[in-house]
Amino acid sequence: MKNTLLSITVGTLLTLLNVNSFAQETAPSADQVLTVQGNLPIDQRGGDFTLFGAQGAVSLSDFRGKVVAIYFGYSQCPDVCPTNLSILTAAMKQMSAPELADFQAIFISVDPGRDSPERLAKYAGFFHPQMIGISGAPVDLNPIVAQYGAFYEKVSYSNSEMLYGVDHTSETYIVSKAGVLASILPHASPRDQVLEAIRKELGTAN
Repeated sequence: MKNTLLSITVGTLLTLLNVNSFAQETAPSADQVLTVQGNLPIDQRGGDFTLFGAQGAVSLSDFRGKVVAIYFGYSQCPDVCPTNLSILTAAMKQMSAPELADFQAIFISVDPGRDSPERLAKYAGFFHPQMIGISGAPVDLNPIVAQYGAFYEKVSYSNSEMLYGVDHTSETYIVSKAGVLASILPHASPRDQVLEAIRKELGTAN
């Protein structure tokens, strides 16, 4: 039995840690906030990544051949996230079945300490059954946030049961079928503008 246990490779252990560690994050103390921000032109942003959801590892490359919309946020966001995700959902409801078959919406949580894979699955599914929620430990999450030119910052609350909130980028990132970042939509972009950006990459725009 001891030999069997010792035979587990370091790589296997690291994989198991990556899947579970982001759920073990703790809230920052009053003097600990985390800021990640990239200041890159759009042609230098984006790229493949791997994070974790309720079904395990999820990579952007899993959806090669589909248009992907990415939004960075967190499930306890009081207003900004629900606004943008509701608009994205409204756009998806206007899409035909063939369009939806070639499209994927991804919600990336920047609050891995509270957003477990199970919580993310429920939260994303509340907006649309085709939307998935993923996150990861900061060591995995932060480079992705930076490579997309996004931003987040944990802000401690002194008089709240939430302990902290997260200020974050409120843009929606549209990725082409080839996996290239094609456009960045500002916060609360109208439904028709979101739909137009998606259909442009799908090749179904009027």
